[in-house]
Amino acid sequence: MTRLHDVPQRTTLTLDDDVAASLQLEARRTGRPYRAVVNDALRLGLERRATVEREPFRVEARDLGLRPDIDLDDIEGLLDAIEGTSRR
Repeated sequence: MTRLHDVPQRTTLTLDDDVAASLQLEARRTGRPYRAVVNDALRLGLERRATVEREPFRVEARDLGLRPDIDLDDIEGLLDAIEGTSRR
Protein backbone atom coordinates (compact mmCIF):
# COMPACT_ATOMS: atom_id res chain seq x y z
CA MET A 1 0.00 0.00 0.00
CA THR A 2 1.36 3.40 -0.95
CA ARG A 3 1.12 6.16 1.65
CA LEU A 4 0.58 9.76 0.64
CA HIS A 5 3.99 10.96 1.84
CA ASP A 6 5.76 8.27 -0.21
CA VAL A 7 4.60 9.85 -3.47
CA PRO A 8 6.08 13.28 -4.20
CA GLN A 9 3.45 15.85 -5.02
CA ARG A 10 4.22 18.64 -7.42
CA THR A 11 2.63 21.97 -6.57
CA THR A 12 3.11 25.63 -7.30
CA LEU A 13 3.76 28.01 -4.42
CA THR A 14 4.02 31.75 -4.51
CA LEU A 15 6.68 32.72 -2.00
CA ASP A 16 7.37 36.17 -0.66
CA ASP A 17 10.66 37.52 -1.98
CA ASP A 18 12.36 37.43 1.43
CA VAL A 19 11.28 33.81 2.04
CA ALA A 20 12.48 32.68 -1.41
CA ALA A 21 15.80 34.46 -0.89
CA SER A 22 16.30 32.83 2.51
CA LEU A 23 15.53 29.39 1.09
CA GLN A 24 17.91 29.90 -1.84
CA LEU A 25 20.64 31.11 0.50
CA GLU A 26 20.16 28.05 2.73
CA ALA A 27 20.29 25.73 -0.30
CA ARG A 28 23.56 27.32 -1.46
CA ARG A 29 25.02 27.36 2.05
CA THR A 30 24.30 23.69 2.69
CA GLY A 31 24.73 22.43 -0.89
CA ARG A 32 21.34 20.76 -0.65
CA PRO A 33 18.64 20.87 -3.32
CA TYR A 34 16.19 23.77 -3.07
CA ARG A 35 13.32 21.27 -2.90
CA ALA A 36 14.84 19.55 0.15
CA VAL A 37 15.39 22.87 1.92
CA VAL A 38 11.78 23.93 1.27
CA ASN A 39 10.41 20.59 2.48
CA ASP A 40 12.54 20.64 5.64
CA ALA A 41 11.51 24.23 6.41
CA LEU A 42 7.84 23.36 6.00
CA ARG A 43 8.18 20.24 8.15
CA LEU A 44 9.97 22.17 10.86
CA GLY A 45 7.35 24.90 10.87
CA LEU A 46 4.47 22.43 10.97
CA GLU A 47 6.05 20.33 13.72
CA ARG A 48 6.82 23.38 15.84
CA ARG A 49 3.29 24.66 15.41
CA ALA A 50 1.81 21.30 16.43
CA THR A 51 3.90 21.05 19.59
CA VAL A 52 3.40 24.58 20.93
CA GLU A 53 1.29 24.39 24.05
CA ARG A 54 -0.29 27.65 24.95
CA GLU A 55 -1.31 28.73 28.39
CA PRO A 56 -5.02 29.47 28.66
CA PHE A 57 -5.81 33.17 28.47
CA ARG A 58 -6.57 34.53 31.90
CA VAL A 59 -7.82 37.89 33.06
CA GLU A 60 -6.94 38.95 36.55
CA ALA A 61 -9.26 41.41 38.22
CA ARG A 62 -7.48 44.45 39.57
CA ASP A 63 -8.62 47.34 41.68
CA LEU A 64 -9.08 50.39 39.47
CA GLY A 65 -8.70 52.71 42.42
CA LEU A 66 -12.07 54.34 41.79
CA ARG A 67 -13.77 56.54 44.29
CA PRO A 68 -16.31 54.57 46.34
CA ASP A 69 -19.17 56.81 45.11
CA ILE A 70 -18.61 55.79 41.44
CA ASP A 71 -20.54 52.75 40.27
CA LEU A 72 -19.50 51.60 36.78
CA ASP A 73 -22.74 49.62 36.46
CA ASP A 74 -24.77 52.85 36.72
CA ILE A 75 -24.07 54.67 33.43
CA GLU A 76 -26.42 57.58 34.15
CA GLY A 77 -24.88 58.08 37.58
CA LEU A 78 -21.39 57.88 36.10
CA LEU A 79 -22.19 60.49 33.45
CA ASP A 80 -23.76 62.72 36.10
CA ALA A 81 -20.61 62.41 38.24
CA ILE A 82 -18.33 63.24 35.30
CA GLU A 83 -20.35 65.80 33.36
CA GLY A 84 -22.83 67.01 35.93
CA THR A 85 -26.60 66.79 35.87
CA SER A 86 -26.88 69.69 33.39
CA ARG A 87 -25.85 67.40 30.51
CA ARG A 88 -29.44 66.26 30.03
